[in-house]
Amino acid sequence: MTRRDRQRSRVYDWENRIVVPHDRTQVPIAAAQAMVDAIWAEMGLLYPPRVEPLPAAVRKRLAEADRLTIRLPVSVPSWCLLHEMAHAMTSDHDGRSDGHGPLFMGIYVQLLCRYMRFDEAHLRATAAETGILVAVTPKPSFVSA
Repeated sequence: MTRRDRQRSRVYDWENRIVVPHDRTQVPIAAAQAMVDAIWAEMGLLYPPRVEPLPAAVRKRLAEADRLTIRLPVSVPSWCLLHEMAHAMTSDHDGRSDGHGPLFMGIYVQLLCRYMRFDEAHLRATAAETGILVAVTPKPSFVSA
């Protein structure tokens, strides 16, 4: 049950223009689980995903995540860890995901603002200019309304 991730390339382009140039910090994988646990708890969520090493065979992705697991290289940019956390927050136990859709973007913008002090209005405006839809009041997909 795969559906097309219509915003993916636009999100990556936006991220490379707007986010990446403003973050040169790296998170070693040894510190990532504690960061995931802390951010998960601060967001009011239970049962954070487990951080695991990205398999050596994976060459086309910087990292990957679903609801239960975040797979990272030995060291990852901070923005990328937040990107993967947004994927974990917008996936469920059955493997359904928002991909890079409005819910993902809403959570990702929220994380960038909260933990990296990006300006929300700027992120939303530049996303809109790029044709990216961003949820206004996002909640993780597994949280009851």
